[in-house]
Amino acid sequence: MTLLELSGIEKAFFGVKALKGVSLALRGGEVLGLVGENGAGKSTLMNVLGGVVRPDAGCMRLAGAPFAPRGPADAAAAGIAFIHQELNLFPNLDIADNLFLDRYPRRWRLPWIDRRTLRARTREALSAVGLDLAPHLLVEKLTQGERQLVEIAKSLRVGARVFIFDEPTTSLASREIERLRALIARLRAEGKAIVYISHVLSDVLSLSDAIAVMRDGALVSTGARAEYTIPRMIACMVGRDLTQLYPPRKAKPSPDTVLAVRGLSQPGIVRDVGFALHKGEVLGVFGLMGSGRSELARILFGLDPCAQGSVAIGGARAVGRSPGARIRAGMAFVTENRREEGLLMEGSVADNLSLASLPRFRAPRTRLLNGGRLGAAVGRLIERLRIKTEAPRRQLVKQLSGGNQQKVVIGKWLMLDPRVLMLDEPTRGIDVGAKYDVYALIDELAAAGAGVLCISSELDELVAICDRILVMRRGEVKGSFDRVEFDKERILLAAFGQRAPGTGAGEGAR
Repeated sequence: MTLLELSGIEKAFFGVKALKGVSLALRGGEVLGLVGENGAGKSTLMNVLGGVVRPDAGCMRLAGAPFAPRGPADAAAAGIAFIHQELNLFPNLDIADNLFLDRYPRRWRLPWIDRRTLRARTREALSAVGLDLAPHLLVEKLTQGERQLVEIAKSLRVGARVFIFDEPTTSLASREIERLRALIARLRAEGKAIVYISHVLSDVLSLSDAIAVMRDGALVSTGARAEYTIPRMIACMVGRDLTQLYPPRKAKPSPDTVLAVRGLSQPGIVRDVGFALHKGEVLGVFGLMGSGRSELARILFGLDPCAQGSVAIGGARAVGRSPGARIRAGMAFVTENRREEGLLMEGSVADNLSLASLPRFRAPRTRLLNGGRLGAAVGRLIERLRIKTEAPRRQLVKQLSGGNQQKVVIGKWLMLDPRVLMLDEPTRGIDVGAKYDVYALIDELAAAGAGVLCISSELDELVAICDRILVMRRGEVKGSFDRVEFDKERILLAAFGQRAPGTGAGEGAR
């Protein structure tokens, strides 16, 4: 039975069509895998369904009745649950408050919260998603997977019939992913309709009953899961056969050192970390969760303290410990959390791109900006990175797709021509086309003489784009592999703390 029907949905932003007459049907007890490149229109379509934006044309029907939500509250009341990649929970409140914030149980119709009933109902809601947690536990204490299940429990509590999962596995550990898959299977068995949006195409194939592919705002292909393979999905997404996922390498490391790290230690975080990054080199950092990869990058950039050790950039003996000093020395850092730490979400595309480099565009002998020169530089960067925006001075960066947001984060630092660029999970949550662009950009920067340090939990990615890989475990460097030594089994052995024959554990700068 068709539970949800969208017909001829259109939407434009700043004169650019984001949706072009999209028609789609979703049945109860079905998982629809929705795929497409960043900017293809997936999020806009789901925002229309979730009441976040109103369509310019077209109509929707839910359970046979007209459906035209005026806002997210209308959509939620009608039974639409949107499980965003960035969850809509209050970290500083406990689980019970997050679940019942809009509808607390009252005591005898008085304006007093019935705490006993609240705790009982919270345990019941958590049990429905397989969580055994205390209702008074603060959400900020939960893992990302637990937060996601709390979000789902919140939706089930209000009787959601349609679930939209937007990149649900991006920040989850393997055990949490399996728990989520089991829950999706249960929701399907209960007759719920599910839209599953993900760039992990293998997950889409294994979970979905049907596939829908979007490109440039239009629905270009739909069908049963059996009709699709990963190569076919990619071909539909990009409009051509993509014969390779990684661009050919052009950069070649030189003996010159652009970053020298010696004896870096911070109790409980990292211990005696030393390595060298060379001009033109792409150096990967791999390790399991909790290995200290991201913490190391934050220390290198001066965001977190360091008890001992030295950091030298571009031949300088040492540089100051603050982020400002590191930036002035030629270091840039693309953080893992682009939305909270890398972007001003309420700022324009142009403002975000110029954020780190404004002093460079100051008019001589004044504090005024040279708007013409700045605008020209921003325009060249948008063209170079192929950022999809028609109005960079007016369009807010929050309105861009994830892949284009990531390009803006990287572009912000490219305006400074850094000697050392650190990237933490640079392709997390973006599509294959945008990934290819990021990989090509990394190689381009290295070929121009920059040193690139790339942190990733995707070993295949590091093997494809790096000249050397450092392996971290419990805050220490446990192995260093040159490109000719790349062997995924040996690298994983080092990550798990097993001795990988023929590698140097805990190498210093070389």
